[in-house]
Amino acid sequence: MFKKHYLFIVIISSLFSFSQNSYTISGKLLDESLKLPLESATVYFSKAKDSSVVDYTISDKNGNFKFKLKAVDYPLYLKVSYYGFSDYKKEFKNISKDLDLGTIYLEENVSTLNEVIVKSEIPPIVVKTDTLEFNASSFKVSPDANVEALLKQLPGVEIDDEGKITVNGKEVNNILVNGKPFFGKDGKIATQNLPADMIDKVQVTDTKTKQEELSGAAASENSSTINLTIQEDKNKGLFGKATVGYGSDERYESSLLFNYFKDTQKISVLGSSNNINSTGFSMDEIFDNMGGGRSRSMYINENGSFGINGMRFGGNTGITKSSMIGFNFSDEWFNKKLDPNGSYYFSNAITENKNRTSRTNLLPTGNTSTNSESNSKSDVLGHNISLDFEVKVDSTTTFYISPSVSKNRVDSKFSSNASSFDASNNLLNENTSINSNSDESTKFSNTIYFYKKLKKKGRGFSVSFKNDNSKNESFLNTINNTVFYQSGNPNDSRDQNQFDEVKKEEYQVKLDYTEPISDSLTLSFETSFKTEKSNNATNTFDFDTFTNSYSNFNGQLSNTIDGLNNTFNYGIGLRVRKSKFRGSIKMGADFLNYDNQSEYLGVNTVVKNKYIYPNLNGYFSYEIGKSKSIYSQYSYNASLPSAQQLLPFENLANPLNTVIGNAFLKPSENYSLYLSFNNYDYATRSGFYTYGGGDFDRNKIVSSTVYDSDFKANTTYQNIDNTYNFYIGFSVNKSHKKEKRTIKYGFGMNLNYNFDQGLTNAVLYEAKGIQINPKVNFSWEIDDIVTIAPSYKYTYNTRSFKNYVIDNTNNYRHTFKVEATTYWPKNIVVGNDFGYTYNSNIANGFQKDFYLWNVSLGYNFFNEQLLAKVKVYDLLNQNVNATRTITPTAITDTENTVLQQYVMFSLTYKLEKFGGKKKKRNMFFAH
Repeated sequence: MFKKHYLFIVIISSLFSFSQNSYTISGKLLDESLKLPLESATVYFSKAKDSSVVDYTISDKNGNFKFKLKAVDYPLYLKVSYYGFSDYKKEFKNISKDLDLGTIYLEENVSTLNEVIVKSEIPPIVVKTDTLEFNASSFKVSPDANVEALLKQLPGVEIDDEGKITVNGKEVNNILVNGKPFFGKDGKIATQNLPADMIDKVQVTDTKTKQEELSGAAASENSSTINLTIQEDKNKGLFGKATVGYGSDERYESSLLFNYFKDTQKISVLGSSNNINSTGFSMDEIFDNMGGGRSRSMYINENGSFGINGMRFGGNTGITKSSMIGFNFSDEWFNKKLDPNGSYYFSNAITENKNRTSRTNLLPTGNTSTNSESNSKSDVLGHNISLDFEVKVDSTTTFYISPSVSKNRVDSKFSSNASSFDASNNLLNENTSINSNSDESTKFSNTIYFYKKLKKKGRGFSVSFKNDNSKNESFLNTINNTVFYQSGNPNDSRDQNQFDEVKKEEYQVKLDYTEPISDSLTLSFETSFKTEKSNNATNTFDFDTFTNSYSNFNGQLSNTIDGLNNTFNYGIGLRVRKSKFRGSIKMGADFLNYDNQSEYLGVNTVVKNKYIYPNLNGYFSYEIGKSKSIYSQYSYNASLPSAQQLLPFENLANPLNTVIGNAFLKPSENYSLYLSFNNYDYATRSGFYTYGGGDFDRNKIVSSTVYDSDFKANTTYQNIDNTYNFYIGFSVNKSHKKEKRTIKYGFGMNLNYNFDQGLTNAVLYEAKGIQINPKVNFSWEIDDIVTIAPSYKYTYNTRSFKNYVIDNTNNYRHTFKVEATTYWPKNIVVGNDFGYTYNSNIANGFQKDFYLWNVSLGYNFFNEQLLAKVKVYDLLNQNVNATRTITPTAITDTENTVLQQYVMFSLTYKLEKFGGKKKKRNMFFAH
């Protein structure tokens, strides 16, 4: 009880701290000659010492403006900027009381033929109707900083230790360069590699769908888009860098990024090759591509796979040797009526792994255990092409086409042996297998969108068409032996070839019409039709010793499954858009039907059904202030079960698990709610963000498995009612800057609760789980000298069960990290990343904790165009890959091959040439 009260006090105290000791500064702006109010003028406070922005606002339609500032004990200026008028400037010694500045008159800038207009001071921040614009030159960064370093200086912009960017509490999910994606909308390659002094403006808007963008509707997402505009004189030239490295244990890395900009035309090429479990494009100044370093442009999953911009390039676990080359192009043709953008990626990843697994199977009839060991090697080859074409037919008509094609091939080899035991350690079964697999897949998807504005403002209609077509062909040669010891079941021995072909086709047509009721209220009518077709064909052939070939057709392991799902939807929506409030609600109905059939052992099975479900979704957003808002979203939808889950025929492909569908499954229903509040105080650079939400599921589809005395499984599917989860969290962050010193700190906590139901050995159970994740971070920085950033995260999980084999489980995890970087003496960069992890959720025999310490030493020379570096990965040689997974049916401990300690020597060359001049000082290091 004390813990709950303490948490409540912390949250209330955090909220209260953001609302006390605030003073109001207000005034009114008028045109001096006409005495008319000036709307949307930029009004801001800046420090007298260094001109850094303290806070800003804009004037309303009556010319009024208002600030809420906490006490300020240093000199500052109030500045007003409005296009066509002379700037206004007033000094204040401090802010210690409410101030009413009355009416402020701005003089119009007038010129004659013999006069020259003196340019006004460019305001650091300009607020337009739906855009927040920062003037990059108003914010100080080091001469060789990248865009990420610039973003960190902007008020309201935060970048956490995982690279997530937020602006005024809203997450940035889209980063553009001159309005175009730069190697994907993820944007990490742009922020970590474009020089900061190339940037003219940083524009922040709400992220919109293509329909919202073209129609001018308000954004329905609670996220932001950053657009980086390039300075005109820097928009012609080339820049890039190349890195090569070689180290101990034959470890190597290489990467290349080359960019050519010429007005609207942009061409970029990237490439990489390494065997250190990296995409090659972390582009971190300290550790380059080193795994476990500050690899923010890539993600690394818990299972060891990795990717970039949403595309996966690595293997599952083990050590991966990967190579990749990419190409990005954008331009504007035919007087800006055709707007092409496209990218191509080629990737190759070879992964080798050794696995050791120990699993305890939780059953009402008594626990069993399974121990296994395996070796695997996979070779993944992939091509990916994506294009965007926006065609502006005229000022009212736009076509948007976005096709993408991918083709992948996977060749893999896998060998394993496994044994299962009962609670008395009696042997139940043994299995050995050797598999060779070849898999080829092709996917084509496309979106065609047409929008037409009509004469009346806000009136328009759109037609969209989407398709997803995929084909997967796989060949599997398996030699598998299974021995059963308890039930008398015959042993299973296989030497066979299996051919699988899976085809999927999905088409959707959608029509939307909007009719304005007033300036702020719009009615929309929408209808859509989606059809999904699938075909799965499996043909298996056993080895014939007489013909010495795989010629015996195995009907029991061969089948054909055809699925057809159709969804017709109609809906009526109402959208409202005020200066501070926006929202929408859409109501309608979904008509669902499926027609699935299978062919197995000469028997044709057909399962059909039709359903009608309501469709409801909506959102609202209220801007309490320029950096304080509330957002909420609600949705309800129903989804159909798959053909494999429905069709009641036996699938005998796995000798240890026979699967059969359930023709009586119902569609699953999901209710979802989300609510958030964020507040950022510019004067004190303090931010508070809180959120909560949950999901409620009816008729959720779960697997139901029954085991026999040999621990052989028989699995089917069932609907489970009333499962749900909810979550709540908050974060507080604050920064202090004095001269060259900056201190930042933050604290946050997430709480998740879930209620699940399931079946084990046909017995219904209930599981309630709670997860708590408090975390704290701190950073101390002296510009161009040192940065130290420690962080700590604690994760606690507890799960209680009803009508189950065990009553509860508890585990916790400590994660502590310290990033330290020094830039002294001149031309020397030293990086230290130290991490400690302790996981109580690891079985005996597996290491529960480990340290990971990476060290880097770099030296700049040749006018800072060359960087020589030595790096040590896992200095203490402690890295392990042991994990525990707890599910309602099993507790599984797994250990895989991990990357061991190595030393890497590398050399990086940097090139920057704009407007025909090559710069002497490079722009690639961010502090």
